[in-house]
Amino acid sequence: MTEQFDAIILGSGQAGNPLAVALSAAGKKTALIESKHVGGTCVNEGCTPTKTMVASARVTYLARRGDDYGVKTGGVSVNLGRVRERKRAIVESFRSGNENRLAAAKNVEVVRGEGRFVGRKEITVNGRRLRADWIFINTGLRSRIPGIEGIADVPLLDNASVMELDTVPEHLLVLGGGYVGLEFAQMFRRFGSRVTVIHKGKQLLACEDEDVADEVRKILEEDGIEVLLNANTKRASGAVELQVETMDGTKALKGSHLLVAAGRTPNTEALNLEAAGIATNERGYVRVNEFLETSVDGVYALGDVKGGPAFTHVSYDDYRIVKANLLDGESRTTRGRFVPYTVYIDPQLGRVGLSENEARRLGREIRVAKMPMTSVARALEMDETRGFMKIIVDAKTELILGAAVLGVEGGETVSMIEIAMMGGLKYKALQNATLAHPTLAESLNNVFSNWEGEA
Repeated sequence: MTEQFDAIILGSGQAGNPLAVALSAAGKKTALIESKHVGGTCVNEGCTPTKTMVASARVTYLARRGDDYGVKTGGVSVNLGRVRERKRAIVESFRSGNENRLAAAKNVEVVRGEGRFVGRKEITVNGRRLRADWIFINTGLRSRIPGIEGIADVPLLDNASVMELDTVPEHLLVLGGGYVGLEFAQMFRRFGSRVTVIHKGKQLLACEDEDVADEVRKILEEDGIEVLLNANTKRASGAVELQVETMDGTKALKGSHLLVAAGRTPNTEALNLEAAGIATNERGYVRVNEFLETSVDGVYALGDVKGGPAFTHVSYDDYRIVKANLLDGESRTTRGRFVPYTVYIDPQLGRVGLSENEARRLGREIRVAKMPMTSVARALEMDETRGFMKIIVDAKTELILGAAVLGVEGGETVSMIEIAMMGGLKYKALQNATLAHPTLAESLNNVFSNWEGEA
């Protein structure tokens, strides 16, 4: 027997959960199918636990720097089991909050299991057959295991399992120089591990401007992390042994633990999308238009599973778009939305809008304002002067096109720049703003006095 619902949501992520509650409030009978944890990657294996552990690592870092501030702290040691306990408690708090909100939604049934299409609008899960006119795919991503010879025989850690360690690794090898790899690399270095990052590309953080990526590398190396660029891992063997080809020849690396952070892959292969006629691209991501509609009428994809920037705030905005269009009678799209992000290394890298490289590829006539954090009074007072600010401005309109802030609380500062961009403010509005002294935000008064290539 087929059970009829108004809506079916596949995946309890940062789009699926609020959408279920909104559909319930609109009187829509909704089935929310989740095979693992309520809350999705962010709450359980991504943002919440990693940033909790990053905070512990920063306290360790500052404790070791006590002498710089005239503070005697004595010996500093890390109880990784206690760090893990704190992380688990916060995850459980966030997860239970999500579960309670769903339980309070009268028209929502949470179905535990893995859903699978058996027709254009029909799903099977745990022997049940469900049908709905609206179906929403929010199944997210998982770690991708690279095709390296012998890697299947080596004990691997991914972004989830690495946070379950209860002792500090002696030597952590990190495959991948993207956001995930770098956050964990610096975290475990601060906990006391020897860390080596192995990255195939010519620079870390492949989407960033070269000067930003180079400064990130310098900061990590200053922290004692070994960074290998243009490094192609050819073979894995033994407990944790890697054969890596570099510009300087072949290196044999032996570590105590191996973290694989070499990209993500969509959770779509088990969905049987072909049965519904839902199109994917060559990498398995669900194809959508600007309204988040798939190739099948009434079926939508939200969050990471559709490709593009894999950030929680993007997933949540996808929910807002679908809610506005289906429940509120509006017409919102993904077109033109800003996608800011922060890489939680220390100092943070906050980014929004176009990079310098992107702006030049688009043929924009630009000016680049750039200032080291050593010129920011608040950063000097905090003794947190690593990094720089970089803002891209349209030379004709004087509008801000994008920014990178690699500095203490860079994510917060770049959020102020984003608000200015959203409001269509010219750069001079920030340059002449009366901002409280001494704050990090005050740096926006001064950065526009430093134009690259201009006297």
